[in-house]
Amino acid sequence: MVNKAMYQKILQLKLQGCPQTVIAEKLNVDRKTVRKYWNMSEEQFRKRRQSYVSREKSFASYKDEIFEIYKNNDFERLPMSSVYDYLEELCGSLPGTEKTLRNYIHHLHVTNRLEFRTRQRCYEKVAEQPFGKQLQVDFGQYKTKSRCDLYIFSVVLASSRYKYVRFQSRPFTTLEVILHLLDCFDFFGGMPEELVIDQDSVLVVAENHGDIIYTKAFSSFIEEMSLKMYVCRKADPESKGKIENVIKYVKYNFLASRDFTDVEEANSSLSAWLKRRANGKLSQATKRIPAEMFEEERAHLRPLRNSIFRKDSLKGREERQVDDKSFISVWGSQYSVPTKYKNKVVEIYNTEKSLFIFDIGTGDQLYCHPVSLIPGQKVLAREHFRQKEKSARELKQEIVGQFSFSLWQSFAEHNFKAFPRYVRDQCLLARKYFDEKTDPVFLEEAVKFCLSNTTYSMKDLADTYRFYKSWTEDDSEQSEEEVFRPILSGNQTAYKQIAVAERDLHEYTALIGKSTGVKV
Repeated sequence: MVNKAMYQKILQLKLQGCPQTVIAEKLNVDRKTVRKYWNMSEEQFRKRRQSYVSREKSFASYKDEIFEIYKNNDFERLPMSSVYDYLEELCGSLPGTEKTLRNYIHHLHVTNRLEFRTRQRCYEKVAEQPFGKQLQVDFGQYKTKSRCDLYIFSVVLASSRYKYVRFQSRPFTTLEVILHLLDCFDFFGGMPEELVIDQDSVLVVAENHGDIIYTKAFSSFIEEMSLKMYVCRKADPESKGKIENVIKYVKYNFLASRDFTDVEEANSSLSAWLKRRANGKLSQATKRIPAEMFEEERAHLRPLRNSIFRKDSLKGREERQVDDKSFISVWGSQYSVPTKYKNKVVEIYNTEKSLFIFDIGTGDQLYCHPVSLIPGQKVLAREHFRQKEKSARELKQEIVGQFSFSLWQSFAEHNFKAFPRYVRDQCLLARKYFDEKTDPVFLEEAVKFCLSNTTYSMKDLADTYRFYKSWTEDDSEQSEEEVFRPILSGNQTAYKQIAVAERDLHEYTALIGKSTGVKV
């Protein structure tokens, strides 16, 4: 028997003059069914339906067993095949098919004798976000008519509904999502305060009652950009309904009527669509054009930041001139670079915590300094001033042959033994302090003094050499012992004897009595 709505449609089409064959085709029912209700009055239909409802059902004798099955399952809706199989196991052969059982259970339900438990979720409209507050992120997948797989990255600013979408040809990795977000921030000209994402495995490792564990790279990105996060619960798309609508919009407005053979072609056409349609047409939610609202929201976005995840890109790099001391200046502090770049130009990429330095020609990374938090600080990497072109053995041979007198070779050997871990540094100090302008006479005297006092540092030798030279040039009448006494006593300054005046004790007692008024 057809329901009341179908009966009314048959009568309506009959009044419009449609023959029975046409009515059967339009309503997708058998012609015999149309013929049965063709001349049936409403009163006859009502009586027929009443008799249908009240007539004996094949499974009526199994009503108690059916109720018991649903009671044991908290009146949840169950697969009919499962109910039929359980009844068959419980009662043996049954009087009808699964369809007959389905009709009987439906009859129990419409006559209010069997109520199914329903899970109703309470919905309420999410409050509109302020400008610059929230960015919703989601992913999708689509296969074009030419069998080209498009993986969709999409974001939308929750307030202005301004959208950004990009395609790629493979599933997303964490790094690719981060790079897409950085490109999105460039597109907007700023960053929001908060990201809304779902529990996608490329971003979230696990969730335990509100404790979110992000992937290592994405966790670093969140900290670097100082982003707040809102992670939706599973099976809770309403929390980010705006971006869910964007994914549908891309699929059914942009992709449905177009065909692409590769991702580059799709992204090229997508950019024009975003400007013309997605961001250029009236939004039914705000009754305004997203592009116009975005001009107001742009001022509320946070300033862009450089990211360590994009340090190898040319975006955000700056040029810096290296001075003759092999340092560059960045935000009031100085950072060392390898000495071969003196007076040359390098590229830098500055993040919140790190300063990356690159060769401007090859693009290779030269060094990474921690960013100084103290303005004016000089950040030095010792290896930048080492002669890495030569081995330590070559440097030692060079220093040993720097001067010809025999005591120099002896001092050099003692120096290498005294500083085995810093041989390269000691050799560089020797090259720094002593050259062709060094007076060998004074140097030999200084070497004798250092050897006799077991002082083998190149720095101490340089100080001793300067003492000898300045003492001779000043034509001082001081003896050698007086000149070097401060060195032998641990470089402490020598003071002359000072005469101190002495007073009689009576003078102090008289002053005390005068101040206290008591005669002492």
